[in-house]
Amino acid sequence: MGKKERSIQRAEEDFFFTMSYSKCVCLICKSTIAIPKKGNVERHFRTVHKRYDTDFPPKSELRRRKVKELKSQLSGQQAFFSQLTTKAKTATEASFRVSHVIVKHKKSFQDGEMIKEAFVEAAESLFQDFKNKPDIVSSIKSLQLSRSTVTRRCEAMAEDVTEKLRRDIAACECFSLQLDESTDVSDTDQLCIFIRMVFNDMTAKEELLTVLPMKEHTRGEDIFQSFKNFIEKTQLPVCKLVSITTDGAPAMVGRSNGFIAKCREDDAFPDFLNYHCIIHQQALCAKMLNMKEIMDVATKIACSIRARCLQRRLFRVHLEKADCDHTELLLHTDVRWLSRGKFLQRFRELCPEIKEFFLVSKHAEYNQLNDDQWLLDLLQGKDKTVVNMISSVNAFKRKMQHLCSKLQHYDLANFQNLVSELETQGKACAQLDSGRYTEQIENCLSDFNKRFQDFALLEPVATFMCYPFREDAEVYLLASKIATLFHLNSSGVEDEILTLQADIELKSRAHGQFWNLLTEEKYPNMRKCATSLTALFGSTYLCESAFSHMKIIKSKYRSTMTDDHLEMCLRLAISSYCPDYASLADSIQCKSSE
Repeated sequence: MGKKERSIQRAEEDFFFTMSYSKCVCLICKSTIAIPKKGNVERHFRTVHKRYDTDFPPKSELRRRKVKELKSQLSGQQAFFSQLTTKAKTATEASFRVSHVIVKHKKSFQDGEMIKEAFVEAAESLFQDFKNKPDIVSSIKSLQLSRSTVTRRCEAMAEDVTEKLRRDIAACECFSLQLDESTDVSDTDQLCIFIRMVFNDMTAKEELLTVLPMKEHTRGEDIFQSFKNFIEKTQLPVCKLVSITTDGAPAMVGRSNGFIAKCREDDAFPDFLNYHCIIHQQALCAKMLNMKEIMDVATKIACSIRARCLQRRLFRVHLEKADCDHTELLLHTDVRWLSRGKFLQRFRELCPEIKEFFLVSKHAEYNQLNDDQWLLDLLQGKDKTVVNMISSVNAFKRKMQHLCSKLQHYDLANFQNLVSELETQGKACAQLDSGRYTEQIENCLSDFNKRFQDFALLEPVATFMCYPFREDAEVYLLASKIATLFHLNSSGVEDEILTLQADIELKSRAHGQFWNLLTEEKYPNMRKCATSLTALFGSTYLCESAFSHMKIIKSKYRSTMTDDHLEMCLRLAISSYCPDYASLADSIQCKSSE
């Protein structure tokens, strides 16, 4: 037995003191002594419990049994309180998990009480044959899920997730940003910013960076100032910025006062690439495929049915009687890209029923519904051209060229809607005015070539990065383009390309994860090119998707939600990070619900 153990044993037998959780505790009254010295322990015993020497004589068996009994009581009490603490902590962690589920599904904070009530009701049946049913129900009832509690839990989890994001931003090699803005239900303009980070192993992660409310104007200078304030507040390392993707609004890309122009003027920003979102450009090009009079008339017809409650009900009944696959017309909006094709396709499918409905109801007359040429123009079909990569843009252009050639030869295999309408009108394919449609396709292709010039400059570099060992690669031109895009030394890039192409070991491992094999010492320029390309956003799809979530979170029923809570809910709803529930529960004083 060591000296310390002998000292503790003597304190127990002589003065009824023991060490518990690094504290010197009196076994009789449970008092603690700050400094566990013999004089302090003895003074407490002689002053407060001196009768114990008479009732339990020193070194007697009676005294030893009493010490053992008191130690057992202390252990039992500690175990009881420890169990209560563990139970409270478990309930707190569970409340964090339930709160996360609530906000993930974009529900109101006050739904926590409803979930708890449903949980208790379900437990009555689910655990009715369990011997420990009372304990289970008691645990469920101890969950803290009031509105204020769920709000606090979400605030803590959002901060935890934000801290994880900060660590990743600090650790990443470089990042790109995408920005877009939209108004919420209370007409506050919300600027949504996403970040795409690339790390040392060439892996990438996309996360919501922030949502900035624009209370007043939304000019380029206002957007820039709001973003600049965010950078200063969070110490965002903009030196790692590679590119910024936006839509084509003047406030974003204006030559003098646009957001991008303001960023380039600021010395804190490095040289970065800027691209007009592929999807927005595609949507603008897609507008050329449908003549204005087609969309205007079709929209007017749809609105005349959808905008009036009685008309809408009667039309639904009409479709049900006709045993149609659809029971509703869609509405088109330019605010959400690509709704045009879905709207026209649904209109085309219900066109016979629409004509019959107007004939029966005598509500309005639209001569276009009986105009063969208008119907042919309407039924060109929807164009699913959601492109997220340069290769998709090129594939689309080639397909359009192929379709143009087939139209010129009256091959309508890819135009089933046109064929269906021609058959309805009793006309042969050769009677189709193909020039009317080939002109539309050629205009669309011309617009694509104009709008995607930025991506055309990037294409040779992207092709090389996909497979760098092509023997026909023009090294000098390629090195020049890489150096220009990413602000590198052209001769250094050229030397690394030649070294890379001669590297037998790398060539044998050219499949799968490849660029993370390049060392910083040997291929600094190639690594920067690879990480920068990996970081590029091709669209503002994440922002568009976030706005859809935002519309659900901040609905007309939650229109008073604060901007901070909106950002918090949006972050938790779409983040790939998972909050550290256990650490969060440890960081607060755990209480069980009464």
